[in-house]
Amino acid sequence: MGDYIHTNIAQDNVAMVRLELAQNDQIPLRRPFDPLIHDLDPHFKLTRFADLKGRGCKVPQEVLNKLLEGFQQDENGHGEQSHFMHMTMTKIGIGMDAAVVPIRHGGLSLVQTTDYFYPLVDDPFVMGKIACSNVLSDLYAMGVTECDNMLMLLSVSTKMTEKERDVVIPLIMKGFKETAFEAGTTVTGGQTVVNPWCTIGGVATTVCQPNEFIIPDNAVVGDVLVLTKPLGTQVAVNAHQWVDQQDKWNRIKLIVSEEDVRKAYQRSMDSMARLNKTAAKLMHKYNAHGATDVTGFGLLGHAQTLAKHQKNEVSFVIHNLPVIAKMASVAKACGNMFQLLQGHSAETSGGLLICLPREQAAAYCKDIEKVEGYQAWIIGIVEKGNRTARIIDKPRVIEVPAKEKDGETVVGL
Repeated sequence: MGDYIHTNIAQDNVAMVRLELAQNDQIPLRRPFDPLIHDLDPHFKLTRFADLKGRGCKVPQEVLNKLLEGFQQDENGHGEQSHFMHMTMTKIGIGMDAAVVPIRHGGLSLVQTTDYFYPLVDDPFVMGKIACSNVLSDLYAMGVTECDNMLMLLSVSTKMTEKERDVVIPLIMKGFKETAFEAGTTVTGGQTVVNPWCTIGGVATTVCQPNEFIIPDNAVVGDVLVLTKPLGTQVAVNAHQWVDQQDKWNRIKLIVSEEDVRKAYQRSMDSMARLNKTAAKLMHKYNAHGATDVTGFGLLGHAQTLAKHQKNEVSFVIHNLPVIAKMASVAKACGNMFQLLQGHSAETSGGLLICLPREQAAAYCKDIEKVEGYQAWIIGIVEKGNRTARIIDKPRVIEVPAKEKDGETVVGL
């Protein structure tokens, strides 16, 4: 990424930022972001500040796994782990979602995670909400439902004008802060730097008793796999950007209408900004055996990581793929670009992939829909195997409407 340049934002901007963080009242409903209202160029795109062309930024999952495994070796490089390392890295998995560290105060553990990424939607407020939800999902994947504190990590792009900076950055922070408030936590600090690209993320920290987190390694043969958010967010975001790029739009315009794309984009933003807190709470009620959140490595990538960490000799087999309406067709029209149906399409702030006892999974799905008004789906099974995951050759694609409808039913195996 190159060196970060530490800087102070303009004083007036700092004042606005402090005001956003100081407010404790719930922020009212708002209209979608309109650049003209803020005296910005009508063609302003926040995603322009995430241009990584030619940077080779995406690191293959297998490379990251090898790097993470290096942390598990002792300082002599022998790979023999102390009890502490066993508890925090092997059993929990440093490559999983959050670090669980036993602390010196008896019976308590520190659960902590960090994450950040580049803008993928053009509404700064929604981008802040997505970023906060994404950070918290790492706690929720461990069954942790309460966060004691959050820090915000924010990079202001050097390509932003002063006007763009002074409008966009406070809106991002406002969205982040609102979602933290919704989650029942607060943002007490963080770090702001200048960088060629805009990035947004944070740190989430909590102190837990043992019954407050679920170690993600107890899947057994006969469990089923439940997914709590639909797939296809990356496809929807890209399709929305292509509406204004004629050469790319020509590839999909016979498959999908502009209205279909707009609805899918709105659904994807809503999905990515939605907290997985209810999903985490219900993991305890329905005796979940482990979970992970589906993010940058796609459904299959995260399923493989979860399977690899299981104590029992099991494997995951995925039969159903719930996808935002029309996005599976768009992905097919783009060849191998997204690999959505192969499980490799990135999902930012996606749902939880949960191993649940078969007899409790349907009730879990009904309960989450009752509480949140959103579906969850039984998408696969846990069978005897060698700790791998796969998607069957012709998975069933479940078209998830751009807007939830009354009377929708849970799909099971």
